[in-house]
Amino acid sequence: MKSQIRIYQIAALILLLFSLSPRATAQEPLPSAEPVNVAGKWTISAKNPNGSVDTKFVELVQKGNQLTGHFKGPNASGGLEGTVNGRHIFFRTKTREPLGFRGMVNGDTIEGTFHARRGQGEFRAVRDSAGSPN
Repeated sequence: MKSQIRIYQIAALILLLFSLSPRATAQEPLPSAEPVNVAGKWTISAKNPNGSVDTKFVELVQKGNQLTGHFKGPNASGGLEGTVNGRHIFFRTKTREPLGFRGMVNGDTIEGTFHARRGQGEFRAVRDSAGSPN
């Protein structure tokens, strides 16, 4: 009997502590970080999901944090769209087999991963000096 009373007392104490703690509210989304400038032509060295390495090219057009542009790879070419938030970049090709690139921008280089239908690969992109904005 005393153990039952003790359990009720502990439960009541826990309820009291929860009722006195600040209530959780819905979190507001984090504000977008000021995007870095990624406009220009980039050469991508990609290690594909099958282990092969090839070169791909993108030209990025940036308006605020929105990206558009053009992709050219060994087997496909087409448009692209994406976003840049702070130094984080993501863009997806508009090709028959879309590729999604996600990475971190560090000046005139981007490093990250890309996803294809056949799996995930790694990439390193370098901004072409002739294509870099002044």
